[in-house]
Amino acid sequence: MIKKTLFIGSDSYLHTKHKQLIIDFADKEKEKVSIPIEDIGVMVLEAYQMTLSLNLLSRLLENNVAVITCNSRKMPQGLLLNLEGNTLQQERFRAQINTSKPLKKQLWQQTVKAKIRNQGRLLAKYGLIPSTGELPRNFATWAESVRSGDPDNLEGRAAAYYWKSLFSEYIPGFTRGREMPPPNNLLNYGYAILRALTARSLVASGLLPTLGIHHHNRYNAYALADDIMEPYRPFVDKIVYGIVAVKNGKGDYELTKELKADLLKIPVLDVYIDGEKSPLMNAMQRTTTSLSRCFEGFQRKILYPQLK
Repeated sequence: MIKKTLFIGSDSYLHTKHKQLIIDFADKEKEKVSIPIEDIGVMVLEAYQMTLSLNLLSRLLENNVAVITCNSRKMPQGLLLNLEGNTLQQERFRAQINTSKPLKKQLWQQTVKAKIRNQGRLLAKYGLIPSTGELPRNFATWAESVRSGDPDNLEGRAAAYYWKSLFSEYIPGFTRGREMPPPNNLLNYGYAILRALTARSLVASGLLPTLGIHHHNRYNAYALADDIMEPYRPFVDKIVYGIVAVKNGKGDYELTKELKADLLKIPVLDVYIDGEKSPLMNAMQRTTTSLSRCFEGFQRKILYPQLK
């Protein structure tokens, strides 16, 4: 079942009745909305004059809904997740905590390979660099050359080339950075949604989003989510590239309702994983499930999607 992503940007009172999310808008001309909570996967809360009942929050978390709150700049800021997302989480926590360093390095190697390949596929798809096949030669070489733990930082080398190429036709000299000029704001918004999806899936798979296989900043509560989302980032980049192409590189790229609507489609994007077509949210759950099996010693490979 494909879960819904809800965006609530109007002042309202949110509560629950009969396992339904009820939205009573402050603007009485707007009709009350009722949505089954079990159908929701992600909920983005933007309006500042909004009230939620604790009962609703409890119901949302029971159903593993990722609740994202936004700041005064209307950018994703906070994330609420269920503390008990899986009945086997205690033993999976233990397996995750006891994972050996060599296995972590191997898992990071797989992650970097998958990310570089998807970056190369995106550039090849739009003819942004020469390619005679599915992957440009340099990206194929980098992906094949990644060693355990990526000690040569091929992820960084591929990223430098990737960002230099991605928007080159429309925005010469583009630099990727959280505080850099647009369309970085669109990328930031999309990655925040993706990060929430990843954390939600990790919790559902009985894992701790805090304990990464590579990222380990002491202040980062979602280090594992930041690791596992890496091969999925090009799917966000693809959406932003489409927006930039439509605008022909012009415009202020303000995060309008229309652009947010495009970025909020991330959970339902079609991706290919293990040879099958799947909504991105479902694919992410397969990825995190495979990761938990790696931690438990049942398999050695994380399942990641291919960008086509």
